[in-house]
Amino acid sequence: MLEREIHEECGVFGVYRQEEAAMLTYFGLHALQHRGQEGAGIACADDRDIVCRKGCGLLTEVFHSGNLEDLQGHSCIGHVRYATAGGSELENVQPLVARSFLGSVAVVHNGQFVKATELRRELEERGSIFRGTSDSEIILHLIQGGSGSLLEKITAVCRCLEGAFSFLILTEKNLYAIRDKYGIRPLSIGRTSSGNWCVSSETCAFSVINASFVRDVEPGEIVKFTQSGAESHFYTEDCDHRLCSMEYIYFSRPDSTLEGRSVHAVRKESGRMLARQENAHEFADIVVGVPDSSLSAAMGYSEESGLPQEMGLIKNKYTGRTFIQPTQKLRDLGVQMKLSANQPVVKGKRIVLIDDSIVRGTTSRRIISLLRTAGAKEIHVRIAAPEMKYPCFYGVDTSTRRELASANYPTEELCRKLGADSLRFLTEEQLRTACGGAHFCQACFSGNYVTPLYSYKKALEKA
Repeated sequence: MLEREIHEECGVFGVYRQEEAAMLTYFGLHALQHRGQEGAGIACADDRDIVCRKGCGLLTEVFHSGNLEDLQGHSCIGHVRYATAGGSELENVQPLVARSFLGSVAVVHNGQFVKATELRRELEERGSIFRGTSDSEIILHLIQGGSGSLLEKITAVCRCLEGAFSFLILTEKNLYAIRDKYGIRPLSIGRTSSGNWCVSSETCAFSVINASFVRDVEPGEIVKFTQSGAESHFYTEDCDHRLCSMEYIYFSRPDSTLEGRSVHAVRKESGRMLARQENAHEFADIVVGVPDSSLSAAMGYSEESGLPQEMGLIKNKYTGRTFIQPTQKLRDLGVQMKLSANQPVVKGKRIVLIDDSIVRGTTSRRIISLLRTAGAKEIHVRIAAPEMKYPCFYGVDTSTRRELASANYPTEELCRKLGADSLRFLTEEQLRTACGGAHFCQACFSGNYVTPLYSYKKALEKA
């Protein structure tokens, strides 16, 4: 998408007892850079202590050969961040590290706690002092205040938390991988070419370091990696598979596999289903996908409809991050720096424009305007996801219904506001079918949340 209308929160990666652990973690995080661009960090353990390096910005802006060489140790965890809970200040960049007479602990977290406000208030009343505003810091405070072995502490922490989370905990000697009881956020286990363990938010990172996928961390599972192997523990028996549907639609890379299903294949089938609803030859000449996350769906639509898929939009991958521009004219020019219409391809053509989702609608409107300016005759928008009508409280930056286009406008009116000739969405049932009938979280489409919302319930009622 042009200017990401919806943001995923974070990506986590870890390796255990591996040579050049810091460098492999860097490569793994690079494969997960799409999950967060506001901060990056790596913590490394060597049996005696944990050393951490982190900073604001892209991974390549934070790390270079010099500070990577400083991270000497056999086990590492790393993080790329987009801020959904807590600001983008350095104190919120992960890993977060706590030190005590019992040893050092580092944590990286992907997700969002719906009970964070209540837990933070309770911890502060008991004397905890927070350095930042991230809900991830709650994990460390709960661990420090617990009793028993670290595994027992982590188990107790998980039972206190509610919401979406997958996180890694690193000590001087061990590594822990944990996933929420609904499996809302993905987390997978792999093995390096030397037979050592690694963990990642997405399987696409494994191939980068020549690792092989072993299995997903199960909902409600705590996996403890020791020198003796991997131990599986469950902090609750009340588990279910409710992976976030947006992982398939938008968040994850197409070369990742989520709970046994190829992201590319799911997106492609979603495009096929859109095409089966109509005879595209009656109103269109070509299919154009919005780069990059919509290209798989566009391929499916093209194959099913028989219309050629063309490169009607070109994404400039080298523009970097753009600053806020002072005038609308300059903002529009900034848009064109990131994405441009391929005029020889689209001029005079009736286009089926495939996109992954419509959130606020601003990006879709700008893309349609670009194609109109380039001479497109008609633009028929097809969305490879259902209408997003409800905010997400599990780690996505949509907090109110007021900011969601489909929550405020019927499809026909939204079509006019976008400047399209027609507009159609995938249905929830079609999405489930594309995913092989799997059950997952569709709260942003249906309003049926898989957890209690606590203080967020008031925000939903006001939305």
